[in-house]
Amino acid sequence: MMMTPTPSHTPNSTHGKTAAPLRRTRPPKRKTRITIYLDDEVLNEFRTLSERCGTGYQTLINAALRTRLAAAGIEPGLL
Repeated sequence: MMMTPTPSHTPNSTHGKTAAPLRRTRPPKRKTRITIYLDDEVLNEFRTLSERCGTGYQTLINAALRTRLAAAGIEPGLL
């Protein structure tokens, strides 16, 4: 014999009333959309690298810029 759940035993219910679904909050924005001009050769190298390693080329460019700033002794957030 299979029992169906009663309203008091169903998930997201409070005394027979269905609770509103929980909303996911957005993570804080950490990136800004910009337009940048890069040499074709530079962009092609990042796109080629992207295809080889499976990481997006914009992510690779961001990582290269962070690495360069760290090598220069500039901490992100202090600019």
